[in-house]
Amino acid sequence: MNLRFWISLGLLALLFAASLFGGAGTLDWPAGWGFMAVFFGCALAVTGLVARDDPALLAERMKGTNQPGQPLWDKIFLVVMQIAWFGWLALMGADAVRFRWSAMPVWLQVLGGALLIVAHWMMHLTFRENTFLAPVVRVQSERGHRVISTGPYAIVRHPLYAAALLVLAGAALMLGSWYGLLASLVLAAGFAWRAVKEERVLRGALDGYEAYAARVRYRLAPGIW
Repeated sequence: MNLRFWISLGLLALLFAASLFGGAGTLDWPAGWGFMAVFFGCALAVTGLVARDDPALLAERMKGTNQPGQPLWDKIFLVVMQIAWFGWLALMGADAVRFRWSAMPVWLQVLGGALLIVAHWMMHLTFRENTFLAPVVRVQSERGHRVISTGPYAIVRHPLYAAALLVLAGAALMLGSWYGLLASLVLAAGFAWRAVKEERVLRGALDGYEAYAARVRYRLAPGIW
């Protein structure tokens, strides 16, 4: 993990903190600090494993979210989702601390922290299985992109998005925000929309994806969708 990674991580942490505690109107928010510790601790652990086991994947993910060959709709989607994400964090700070609209039992907040850990473990399994897991929608011909159908990909077609849904639920619960949990459905719908659009690209450009999709029926949740 090079200097660029640490700078990017530091800036991301600052944006998280500004959104959360700006919404809360105070730094005196134990759940907010707990969320930051769990989220970034897990993210560092997962990234460290990727750096050790698959440096090429880490290099691919460090290229950013605006790349050649990426559809315009995906570029727009990622910008909108980033804005929505930080707005969502600010909403939860305002809800749980500034205005105290929500009251959530401690055991549910603890459950939220556990969901965050489980979600990052799922991300680790997904990264370990798929070296082509770029942050943008594109077929990586220069890297010999091929269909991955093992590990979590044998269960659902988009395990990283499935993990992201757990992050959404876990964050809202840990931060004690019922409004955040409700608003997370909008972000979840965004991930579902992108999964459908991404599959259209893969079906048309990646050999074997059509057969894989026929074999693994569900996109995000086994038995549901």
